[in-house]
Amino acid sequence: MTMTTPTPAADRPASWEVGRAAALIERNLMIYRRSITPLAFGLIEPVMYLLTIGFGVGTLVGTVPGVDVRYPAFVAPAILATTAMNTAFNQTSFGVFSRIKVERTYEAIVPTPLSPADIAVGEVASAVINGLLTSIGFLAAAAALGLVVSPGVLLAMPAAALVGFAFAAAGLAVTTYLRDFSDFQLIQLVMLPMYLFATTFYPLTTYPGWLRPVIESLPLYQSIELIREPALGRFPTAALLIAILYLTAFGSAAMAVATRRLGKRLLN
Repeated sequence: MTMTTPTPAADRPASWEVGRAAALIERNLMIYRRSITPLAFGLIEPVMYLLTIGFGVGTLVGTVPGVDVRYPAFVAPAILATTAMNTAFNQTSFGVFSRIKVERTYEAIVPTPLSPADIAVGEVASAVINGLLTSIGFLAAAAALGLVVSPGVLLAMPAAALVGFAFAAAGLAVTTYLRDFSDFQLIQLVMLPMYLFATTFYPLTTYPGWLRPVIESLPLYQSIELIREPALGRFPTAALLIAILYLTAFGSAAMAVATRRLGKRLLN
């Protein structure tokens, strides 16, 4: 049997490399393809929200004032954004924390030439891929329900990839601060209110003027804007550019924190 010689910390690369990160991505995909259960559950929840709130509440709302589209068509792009967010965030938060605490996956990876940066990039990229797959499934369901109102919805996929990157990086950064599984309750104190208030189910104009800048500062609000506007056939250049820059900066900052702290956690 060939023994793997651990790579000394001093000789370990500080940056990441495509080939090394791809090895971790391949490892994750090999595990995911054995079961469609995580993907199925990631898709069932947003579709249920679309059916119960989009169509259920939609029968009472009719056309959304100021937007002039049916309520289900207004809600669907927002739920698509939250689908990309939840799938990516959950994979790099609960998934990675389980691999650290329970499965001890990284104990076998750390002795290899992979750097903490390779692991961080590999985990985030894997989460983005999963987020894209779930988003494609949700978009297909929305199309089957007749909720596609503009060809601009095709831009939802690259937008979902950016949303997935931002929240996957954020999830990984948050995970490096967690001590036990009970800490995930603290995450829900942030994620659930953001989901409810970031214009997922109603337009920004429903809020008083003084509160709107607070809502606009939420990363999920920018994610929803990036997907909803083109999906409804609207292309406000300034707003879309702000959303792209915001999510890119948010994800990049979170990635820097995640890489630095993950290295300390895995190598100490």
